[in-house]
Amino acid sequence: MVPKAIRHGAAVGESASISAPLKQDSDGVVETSIPARLDCLRWGGFHTRVVAALGITWILDGLEVTLAGALSGALKESPTLQFSNFDVGLANSAYLAGAVLGALGFGWLTDRIGRKKLFFITLALYLTATAATALSWNVASYALFRFLTGAGIGGEYTAINSTIQELVPARYRGWTDLVINGSFWIGAAIGAVAAIVLLDPNVLAPDLGWRLAYFIGAALGLIVFVMRMWIPESPRWLMIHGRPDEAHAIVDDIERASTRHSDHPADEVFPKVRLKMRSHTPLGEVAHTLFTRYRKRSLVGLVLMASQAFFYNAIFFTFALVLTDFFGIPANDVGWYILPFAAGNFLGPLLLGRLFDTLGRRMMIMVTYGVSGILLALSGYLFSIGVLTAQTQTIAWMVIFFFASPAASAAYLTVSETFPLEVRALAIALFYAIGTGIGGVAGPALFGALIDTGSRNSVFAGYLFGSALMIVAAIVAWKYAIAAERKSLESVARPLAFVE
Repeated sequence: MVPKAIRHGAAVGESASISAPLKQDSDGVVETSIPARLDCLRWGGFHTRVVAALGITWILDGLEVTLAGALSGALKESPTLQFSNFDVGLANSAYLAGAVLGALGFGWLTDRIGRKKLFFITLALYLTATAATALSWNVASYALFRFLTGAGIGGEYTAINSTIQELVPARYRGWTDLVINGSFWIGAAIGAVAAIVLLDPNVLAPDLGWRLAYFIGAALGLIVFVMRMWIPESPRWLMIHGRPDEAHAIVDDIERASTRHSDHPADEVFPKVRLKMRSHTPLGEVAHTLFTRYRKRSLVGLVLMASQAFFYNAIFFTFALVLTDFFGIPANDVGWYILPFAAGNFLGPLLLGRLFDTLGRRMMIMVTYGVSGILLALSGYLFSIGVLTAQTQTIAWMVIFFFASPAASAAYLTVSETFPLEVRALAIALFYAIGTGIGGVAGPALFGALIDTGSRNSVFAGYLFGSALMIVAAIVAWKYAIAAERKSLESVARPLAFVE
């Protein structure tokens, strides 16, 4: 007797072959039901492999960002490099500049040549540059390799967020996106532990520990490189770019490994869309789409990205300074405080992510942004009057970022699902670049200056500013964000190639 699950899976494949043959006319217009077929599937092994292969990228980014902060002291003590504070700042700026430029350049390429090719190009760049960083011989070489590492990570953001949206069924899209983005903090925890062990002078020589730390990232990257073989090109992208037969074959394979959700009977005939195939989308049409046709959505994306970037980078990049300057925590013990902070950041998307698909995007974005802002203002006041210890301050940050982490991930979710497929990757890149530029430059610089005053009230004023940004973003999201939960991407933002 054939098990029910297998019989059901077979029925899906059989139905698909009947209900979704590709019809193509001489004008390059193709009629397809691929979007509906992808969205009707239950979660299966294919989707789990996609999450695993893509989520590790954010682990790598978390590792890189944490190492960059944790290794500062070791770079200054290195007999070979002997960095100054300015050199450390220059290297961090180089990484940030690489991430911004990489996101923009590779974002454009992602929409033009496909998601899968960019997976390997950006990962190969990251791997090579990270390994090279471990072999740096002076300030210039270190800054160059950090720039290239950042470019690889920035490019990964665009290709991966696009792929999540285009392969994951609509009913799971929100939770999946939030958990993958939240996995950044697993990397942060790994980086913190690595720094504690590798920077201990009783374990390794001062000029060896930081080099081995960077090789951790390269080793993880090699594992990811193999895992990326599991992920196909986006069928939605292939359909529009003149490769419908490949798209159809990929969806057939996915269906054979999955079953249909119970609200889609086996004999259901899927709705079809008609698309005009194209080789690329001109930049003029991209600009018109983002800033004229979807101007309001662009405003929402910009506000969400910029506010969370300032909030996150301002606090995380000055995390160690607050602990050392105001609470007297030794620099080599800061890693222990990062661990609970990272735990709160990962548990937030994991536990609250489902609500973005049930209660809805607008409600949950408003709640997470608003609660984050209110809690930061409250904890900032307690900090200013001196009632918090290093431990209770860390607990406060852990609770705040339990809500702020899904809020930040929701910014990527919003941008990646509310624009048409043809401009999706470049839209992610553009708003990521603007948000990172604002948050990565203005936030840490402002808070660094406030901490240098030695005044708790000055730091509290900075916290109030970050709090206000998050609350404003919550209001903007409630008023203007799109209720995209459980809807197909094509109904949220119709492809530019759509034909009536």
